[in-house]
Amino acid sequence: MKQLFNCAMSIGEEMLISGAEVHRVEESIRLMCERFGAKRVDVFIITSSMVATLYTKEGDSFTETRRISTISNNFEKLHRLNQLSRNICSSNLTAEEIKIMFEKAINCKTYSFIVECIFYAIIASAFTLFFGGNIIESVISFITGAIVRLGILFFEKTVGNNIFTKFLAMVIAASLSFTALKIGLVSSVDKLIIGNIMTLIPGVGLTNALRDLFTGDSIAGILRTISAVLTALAIAAGYFLVTILGGFLI
Repeated sequence: MKQLFNCAMSIGEEMLISGAEVHRVEESIRLMCERFGAKRVDVFIITSSMVATLYTKEGDSFTETRRISTISNNFEKLHRLNQLSRNICSSNLTAEEIKIMFEKAINCKTYSFIVECIFYAIIASAFTLFFGGNIIESVISFITGAIVRLGILFFEKTVGNNIFTKFLAMVIAASLSFTALKIGLVSSVDKLIIGNIMTLIPGVGLTNALRDLFTGDSIAGILRTISAVLTALAIAAGYFLVTILGGFLI
């Protein structure tokens, strides 16, 4: 039972890290533990911590706590983990079988870094056109978007703070935009800036925050809302800093 409980907590932890909503993770852990034969399961999860206690029919109890340090959005991994939890609830799997399937789920193939750079560039370029930019501005946004993704990778490994990473990424995007203005490639940086901001704004984070609030997970919803707001403020601060410096340099 203890091994199975540990497996359920590991699955729930990876689901939360991959971007699952809090109530879904709580429900998944509870259903898996009940499938294992637990008499009662108490689960409490916020965005940075997981606490669960399992009570057996024999009167024993087990408690596990997990500290969540990072949350990303990996929907392929989340889909596989969600399917694994469904398989556990519908069949009699041993702890060894669950561990093998869990390792396959968390080590699933993801998009390569080159593909991510390309799509960052395409998104930035497309939004620049959408908001009224011309072809030259779109091309510059394409290049800027790819460089911003490179910067995010570097800052994620060196800084390790998502909010400060977005601040520095915005500094890069705004600096490149003002550089294009300085050398005369564009007459305005507005369309370049807004195109690259769209790749950085925490839209998914804010959506998850509202979803948690609407489902009754007030603490998790408030924490995610604060994180999304701080990220947005960091992006605005990066733009504001470069705008001030650009005003002095141009």
